[in-house]
Amino acid sequence: MARPAPPRPVRATVPSPPAGSGAPYGPPGLPLDMEKLLAARLHAVKVRPYLASALFALHVVEDRSVPTMAVDAHWRCYVSPGFVACTPVEELAGVWVHEVSHLLRDHHGRGERYAREHEEHGRGERLRRNIAADFEINDDIYGDGLPLPAGAVLPSLLRLADGLLMEEYLRTASMSGLTGDLAWLDCGGGADGQDRPWELGPDGAHGLSKQQRDAVRFRVAEGIKGRPGDAPEGWRRWADEAFHPAQPWRQLLGAAVRSAAGAPGVGENHSYRRPSRRSASVPGVLLPSLRRTPPRVCVVIDTSGSVSDAELGSALLEVAAISRAVGGRRDLVSVISCDAAAGVAVPLCRAENIELVGGGGTDLRSGFARALRSRPRPDVIVALTDGQTPWPSAQPPCRTVVGLFPRPARAVPEENPDYVPDTPPPWARVVTIG
Repeated sequence: MARPAPPRPVRATVPSPPAGSGAPYGPPGLPLDMEKLLAARLHAVKVRPYLASALFALHVVEDRSVPTMAVDAHWRCYVSPGFVACTPVEELAGVWVHEVSHLLRDHHGRGERYAREHEEHGRGERLRRNIAADFEINDDIYGDGLPLPAGAVLPSLLRLADGLLMEEYLRTASMSGLTGDLAWLDCGGGADGQDRPWELGPDGAHGLSKQQRDAVRFRVAEGIKGRPGDAPEGWRRWADEAFHPAQPWRQLLGAAVRSAAGAPGVGENHSYRRPSRRSASVPGVLLPSLRRTPPRVCVVIDTSGSVSDAELGSALLEVAAISRAVGGRRDLVSVISCDAAAGVAVPLCRAENIELVGGGGTDLRSGFARALRSRPRPDVIVALTDGQTPWPSAQPPCRTVVGLFPRPARAVPEENPDYVPDTPPPWARVVTIG
């Protein structure tokens, strides 16, 4: 009697193994149909040419203990011969794209960091990370030559939005309703950051070094950016960010403030509290010493209509961080709200109690002028803005730090589509926020 076909599972790329405890496909000793497997890879290259470098970088390892296909962090692809035998070429091509997507998007490193930060190392947590990683890539890799398998694991299964990252899916969904049906699911350590017993490890044959893996990612990103119309939005976003990771802007902003505050001539005053050591060379004369005192900082916050409430809330968080950067002296930090006109310089008591007033146009020149009229005059001016403002024509007589809320290049005012905002002047230290 013919053996019934294995049931179709809830998974984005492959059918599940036969019923039982994860038994592999096909009879023991079934040879790997390498010709069919490589034909599927060629089909994947044909329909997704921007992934060609990554697909050809994978080294195939035959392994009957793998349920379907899986990858490790060193770009080896472990393949079950039985799975290849019973899967159509077009679906195998989708599996190739699915598995290499885990590696290109660094699900191994990201999954490992998530597990470490949240102390989630069990098998159930590994499966959750694998499912979340599948959610991230499955919403835009199928179609146009790669058929979507029945019962695909998509974010809509849990009524979640498409286009989110693995970490966002892990934070917003428990996935407990899926883990029971998907206990067999295993895309390898390359999908979730947890090594498997059947993986060859960093010292095994045919693995790629970190430099080689980065080179593959770079070639793929350059291919996507060179022909952006050929790739889905998710891949274009990945290519834009692949080699421009988010900067630790909060640390950078604090470092910029501390650097400006510690510059020569800032916060320095002569004091007789501790006589200068040079007094010994001038008998009968008491010379003052040069003492450094905490600098005064004035924060000019852009409150124009183009700055969102979330960004204003972020600006208040930065005000609190700035007060810590100058030694916790809140009396030395003042805040000015500024849209087209500057408000009053408000001394800092508690950042969360500051009332930010504005909502009109943008002209930070008035904010700079107001800050310089303050008495005593600040040693450092920090401007938090989206950058869509004219800037002072002359360099202020104090150190200046600009914290920029990011804006896409196409974000221009509807009433003036030809408007191009001026870039911050070269005399300002610029840090991108967010």
